[in-house]
Amino acid sequence: MKNFIKEWGLFSLFIILFFLSRLFLWQAVKVDGHSMDPTLANKERLIVFNKAKIDRFDIVVASEVEDGSKKVIVKRVIGMPGDTITYKNDQLYVNGKKTAENYLKDYQAKFKKDKLQSTYSYNSLFQQLADSSTAFTTDTNGKATFTVTVPKGEYFLLGDDRIVSKDSREVGTFKKKAIVGQVAFRFWPFSRIGSVK
Repeated sequence: MKNFIKEWGLFSLFIILFFLSRLFLWQAVKVDGHSMDPTLANKERLIVFNKAKIDRFDIVVASEVEDGSKKVIVKRVIGMPGDTITYKNDQLYVNGKKTAENYLKDYQAKFKKDKLQSTYSYNSLFQQLADSSTAFTTDTNGKATFTVTVPKGEYFLLGDDRIVSKDSREVGTFKKKAIVGQVAFRFWPFSRIGSVK
């Protein structure tokens, strides 16, 4: 028995702690679709911390019901509870204060260059959506200037690829209980392994 504990005790303890942490602290999630391009790509796999404190611009996983079935989505927190969020021609204002979204610079530049036509060459529907859009970030009516007031206890979530993302602009804000957790780490593919900011 002593030999078994000596040889396998540490490994067994690691396995037990791993499964306990998996049960209570974190979970693995797969990105489904292109709404978080280029920050996160379709089919990438992520580690999500369930108990993390949620801050503005964190990437989170939230649960929603679509066509009667529950699913999880990966989006970015733009509006915190009680915020007033305004967009004016791709410029974000949070409670009246001009706020930078540096994670959008690449796609915003490509939108200005050719309305993302070369970027979306893999999908003709995306090309059509971008071509008809008046700005990179618009509301569901296609307006480049719009304001949203986030209710107390809820969050306004957007995808980084604003042209193709189905998010709070369409489905509304998300209650705190719908936020599964914060995305912390990408573990697949190995070529992009690392923390997610």
